[in-house]
Amino acid sequence: MQQISDVVGSLRGETERFLCDLIRLPSTPGHERDAMEYVAGRFAALGSVERIPLSNSLRQDEDYADPIPGLDYEGRFNLRVQVAGAGDGPALLFNTHIDVVPPSQGQERPFEPRVAEGIVHGRGACDAKGQAAALFTALLAMRRMGLKPCGDVIAHLVVEEEVGGNGTLAMIRRGEQAGACIVMEPTDLRILSSVRGAVWFRVVCTGKPGHSGRAGDTVSALKMAIQVIDILEDYHATLLAASRGIPLFDSFPNPMPITFGTLHAGDWPATAPARAVVEGVLGLLPNKTRYQVMEEMRQAIAEGGDPWLKEHFEIEFMYRHDAHVLEADHPLVTGLQACCREEGVAGEVTAMTASCDSWFYNNQLRIPTVVFGPGSLGFAHSNEEQIRLDDIATAASVLVRFIENWERA
Repeated sequence: MQQISDVVGSLRGETERFLCDLIRLPSTPGHERDAMEYVAGRFAALGSVERIPLSNSLRQDEDYADPIPGLDYEGRFNLRVQVAGAGDGPALLFNTHIDVVPPSQGQERPFEPRVAEGIVHGRGACDAKGQAAALFTALLAMRRMGLKPCGDVIAHLVVEEEVGGNGTLAMIRRGEQAGACIVMEPTDLRILSSVRGAVWFRVVCTGKPGHSGRAGDTVSALKMAIQVIDILEDYHATLLAASRGIPLFDSFPNPMPITFGTLHAGDWPATAPARAVVEGVLGLLPNKTRYQVMEEMRQAIAEGGDPWLKEHFEIEFMYRHDAHVLEADHPLVTGLQACCREEGVAGEVTAMTASCDSWFYNNQLRIPTVVFGPGSLGFAHSNEEQIRLDDIATAASVLVRFIENWERA
């Protein structure tokens, strides 16, 4: 159906304007209101838009993530967009996020979009405002063509994906129902039916502070933290070896890496510090739950450290996601793959070696879910963040085809 790509192509100016306008509105965690209002206004022409208020009570949820302490939820909201279907088919659900990470070091004018040779540059271009632009374009194209889905099309446009998925968590606690879900993230137009989980951790080590001239009477909390890093590196190697043989993940040499992101200790070169804090993230595959990994990390430090460390550390987890797996032959996967191929895209089915909000829908609401979208994860969170307008158009055309064919047979 060449008409779809023709109509989507005719909307290129609208797509570019939507994305550039959205990039101009900074939407780091806690500061998304202007961007969310803009999105609400643009999607209002395509379907009903409901502002879903957030509450500080979200902090009490077992799955709440808090890598940024003290975020206030009063006055903030998610968006639920609904395009009514022509029949009584099962709803098709989309999710993407409007929040972005802070500007990267060396990223000049991150919130001033720049378009050059069909490529849009700026913070959020691919992660994930370009995804919202693809969905906006798809729904606008359907409206221009007079296409009606068999069932309702619902979109969750959320905040706080970048800090652990709290926006999506608030949405799923409302009990949304749908036959399938597509979480939109930059995947290079690949279909990611398996997504690794992750835990973000913080280990606090305490020592016995003192002057460098009294080394025998001091215990450096910094040296304890370095010991923790070594112990968790060893644990990761053991976990990785035990996680082999899982389809789609096995093609990656390290699909569940461990990363140490921060280490804070001390205030004077000649003093053994009393406290050291190391923070990082550890990936996990579906052979382990987040709770199992959290307990095994705690045990590894307690059993692998020296006598002082065993009694002088605390570990907490700010973000806890399980892995999500949908069989590669599920109709959601094969149907989306067929639509990709009709648009000249391979529709490769593979795994995602980062984590995202897909597990909320797939694991907790039991809605079959995949991750799909234009743009490359390699540009996300970087000072070169960008996305090709052609890729947004291709993704939008794929989505139109999929929505039109969803459960129509």
